[in-house]
Amino acid sequence: MSLKHRLHEIIYEADTTAGKLFDLVLLVLILASVILVMLESVTVINEDYHSQLDIAEWVITILFSMEYVLRIVIVNRPWKYVVSFYGIIDLLSILPKYISLLVGGAQGLAVLRAIRLLRVFRVLKLTRYIGESNHLMIAMRRSRPKVLVFLFVVFVLCIVLGSIMYLVEGDEGGFTSIPKSVYWCIVTLTTVGYGDIAPITPLGQFLASVIMIIGYGIIAVPTGIIGVEIAQAKKIPTNTQSCPNCLEDKHLDKAIYCHECGGVLNEES
Repeated sequence: MSLKHRLHEIIYEADTTAGKLFDLVLLVLILASVILVMLESVTVINEDYHSQLDIAEWVITILFSMEYVLRIVIVNRPWKYVVSFYGIIDLLSILPKYISLLVGGAQGLAVLRAIRLLRVFRVLKLTRYIGESNHLMIAMRRSRPKVLVFLFVVFVLCIVLGSIMYLVEGDEGGFTSIPKSVYWCIVTLTTVGYGDIAPITPLGQFLASVIMIIGYGIIAVPTGIIGVEIAQAKKIPTNTQSCPNCLEDKHLDKAIYCHECGGVLNEES
């Protein structure tokens, strides 16, 4: 097995022991990077441990940079990775530290460094070698039309109930306009209840009570829709064999060719 192919299996795939170990190390580095960004935002900690935090950030940034370069080098079409979602996040997460060499001390740079928090999305991709994650995604895609219809009905309901509350309460209760009343209805229906607006008339309080009760029932509907789809969805055995050409990584077990571009999955076989 060539070095390039071996690195491809380790970095882009997760079915092998080496691939899982690489993802685990990457997960630790991502979480460490997120923690460092959070600690740096605390003034007291940053003042006392600025040098230590800066050194730790440089170490992690260099490791992420090496990973980014390797991901580009070991694929047949590097541009596919560079313009992909994770490729853009990887680039944005390492650029701020290098930019700090040119514009060190700039106040806006602190916000730019926070982009590294987007690396936490890598954590979500680590679940790709768990078969149930694909099962869940299929169920969510199938339930999407039903959930969208449900959200549309809820939106219409909020407009209707908000307009009624505007007529019932008026300015004295804080319902100064229909949009503000609709806002109150959304807050109440979702059981958030900020308390910035509250009905004061008996009829308004009665309607508010009804909306609160409806809210408890509404919350359970999307969960039920997705739950039914999960129960009915057929589990398809897939693995994390990554295509060297298009980087598609959801293929059927024992697949030889990529279902996306038709390229050979394992060029060493």
